[in-house]
Amino acid sequence: MRRTVAGHAGVTVTRVVASEWTKLAGLRAPVWVVVATVAAAAALAAVLGMFLRPGDGGSGATLVVSGHLLVQLGPLVLGVLVGAGEYGAGTATTTFTAVPRRLPVLAAQVAVTAVVALGTAAAAVAAAAWATAGVRAGSGLALDLGDGETARVLAGYVLSLTGVALLGLGLGALLRRPAAAFGAAALLLVVVDHLLATNPGRVTDTVRALLPGAGSRLLLDDAGLASLDAASLGPDLGPWGGGVVLGLWVAGLLAAAALRLRRGDVV
Repeated sequence: MRRTVAGHAGVTVTRVVASEWTKLAGLRAPVWVVVATVAAAAALAAVLGMFLRPGDGGSGATLVVSGHLLVQLGPLVLGVLVGAGEYGAGTATTTFTAVPRRLPVLAAQVAVTAVVALGTAAAAVAAAAWATAGVRAGSGLALDLGDGETARVLAGYVLSLTGVALLGLGLGALLRRPAAAFGAAALLLVVVDHLLATNPGRVTDTVRALLPGAGSRLLLDDAGLASLDAASLGPDLGPWGGGVVLGLWVAGLLAAAALRLRRGDVV
């Protein structure tokens, strides 16, 4: 038996999720964002691979994920479009008239965004691995998926991009303006992080470790993590700690968006 969403006859969780999926699949912008993200992951990794020199260190996995700083903008845009798109288009009122309890819509958006972002990130990894195959072979940078460190870096890439997409969704649903949500996310993920990095110290390093950009730790191999922690006066988060920080930001923003959605209007 399908679970009915209280407050409106015939509204089920399955139907709400299907509705959000149909909305997303029916728009051109998200499709182009997915294509552009995969293409950018491959192109950036290939270009950066051209600058490899003997003795640079690193691994095949770190080369594959090397374009992350720019690639993450794709999933970010995807999340913002899902979270704020209906408010900008003026169709939110229709949606919440059909689903009066509102929160199932946000939950469905989270589910749909997570699935699309995971698929996009996995395709981006595969595309970047293919694009760098020649460079890695010539430089002796193996990509052994049976190696724990390699698997962690590649899995971290997928999880990080998915987390960034959900961060964009949370900000989009909270701010309800695509431009404002994207600007706030870019500020948190890139601008503030890099400003703090240019002014190292105990306070700035601690603040930086607690920003959502800490999720990039998921992409670092053991040598990269050791180098980062040695140069930082902030907390040692370990290989997965940055992912936890990003996850907490996502959870907090989605909770704030749910509270606003439950207590306020939809305009």
